Amino acid sequence: MEQKYAVQMKNITKTFGHAIANDNVSIDLEYGEILSLLGENGSGKTTLMNMLSGIYFPDSGKILIDGKEATIRSPHDAMELGVGMVHQHFKLVDVFTAAENIILGLKEKEPLKNVIDKIKEICDKYGFEVDPNQKVYNMSVAQKQTLEIVKVLYRGANVLILDEPTAVLTPQETEKLFKVMRNMKENGKSIIIITHKLNEVLEISDKVTILRKGDYVGTVETKDATELSLTEMMVGEKVELNIERPEVENKEVRLEVSHLSCKSPDGINILDDVSFEAYSGEILGIAGISGCGQKELLEAIAGLQKTEDGSKITYVNHQGEKESLLEKSPRQIRECGVALSFVPEDRLGMGLVGSMGMPENMLLRSYDEGKKFFISNKEPKKLSERIKQTLNVQTTSINAPVRTMSGGNVQKVLVGREIANAPSVLMTAYAVRGLDINTSYTIYDLLNEQKKKGVAVIYVGEDLDVLLALSDRILVLCGGKENGILDARKTTKEEVGLLMTNLQNGGADNE
Repeated sequence: MEQKYAVQMKNITKTFGHAIANDNVSIDLEYGEILSLLGENGSGKTTLMNMLSGIYFPDSGKILIDGKEATIRSPHDAMELGVGMVHQHFKLVDVFTAAENIILGLKEKEPLKNVIDKIKEICDKYGFEVDPNQKVYNMSVAQKQTLEIVKVLYRGANVLILDEPTAVLTPQETEKLFKVMRNMKENGKSIIIITHKLNEVLEISDKVTILRKGDYVGTVETKDATELSLTEMMVGEKVELNIERPEVENKEVRLEVSHLSCKSPDGINILDDVSFEAYSGEILGIAGISGCGQKELLEAIAGLQKTEDGSKITYVNHQGEKESLLEKSPRQIRECGVALSFVPEDRLGMGLVGSMGMPENMLLRSYDEGKKFFISNKEPKKLSERIKQTLNVQTTSINAPVRTMSGGNVQKVLVGREIANAPSVLMTAYAVRGLDINTSYTIYDLLNEQKKKGVAVIYVGEDLDVLLALSDRILVLCGGKENGILDARKTTKEEVGLLMTNLQNGGADNE
């Protein structure tokens, strides 16, 4: 009988101390199949794939590659067996070219001309676009990801694991990636994709395997699944997937930004003459491919980024009085009621102290403001309990060090803390980065609650479907320039995606 499966993982268990990451999990991957791996934060998806790619070793269970039992103790072992993983955070050397990165660490040294020929052959076969001589530091996020995929194919991978591959891609770049994935599938490659975007799961995969809290829930044919059915399997109960968008009421200007420009330390324009207004009771979405100035825009408003001459940032209070934020310190800006909740890639390095529990981290945010509210430890504890309950933070205790929580749970603490400060302008960047769908919807509900309270919400997000459903207006940034402000109720994903990548003459207001 012909072997059907490229990979079989049987009864895999992995624990870290008392925490069970995977409990007796079994999955099968056929030749020429795209399998999506779904689950809430902390469900064990990445841990399971890290065992298949040789980063972790299972406590029990076995892995079969091409029907034969395999021992995978390192990424090198995995690659020898034809298994390669493209991680969410790329493992490339910036100052090297694409070709140099591809052969880095390989024992067999081939002449560079042969390497370049082989790269071109792979690109032609699957539809990639890679310039072998381009330096990594000159590449866009999509180009770096393409390079990572070409790297594992060059090294002989027949099984590819892609961890959140579309997190920072535009719709056009995602479509290009999916086209390449379909080409790889037609050539007999097997692909496992870890993603939180259910619409993409339904579009690209043949089957979906769902994990919940480290347990295997089931595998379904994608053609028989819907967003709702998959979410219910992930969560274990009936859920409603509707992003509410209340009408804007009592619209008043809260923030006026005009001719805002910022330069990087080496003198490059990060933001170039950006102007817009943010209104109370409105969610203003900010769209742009990664590195187009979204982060710097919010940091400039919060007083964390140096601005160029001619820039104006004005806060308008509830009495209609205007004051410039440019002369103020970050602390003074916060006291005006302008809050920034930036969820960085390193959630613990920026924003929270890993060795402290939730109450101490709540206290940190307001300690120097001398608010009576936070003088005793009682209020931070109450706030911690409320955040734990509202956002379903998975932790043994609110006093447990936050570093012991999964990344998604750390993020819930970070976002919950900023919202709890009751600002009049709430700026939030990547609030649902890496969060499962159920928690993401809880965050959207919280942002809508702020909107209903008359808060001006500025939301930077990576998922265009969410930006279109949640926002009232969308400001599009392209290469640091304002490239249009769109009515989110009337625009399309394609129009936003196009403005993200093609700069119009001087930027246009398309409201």
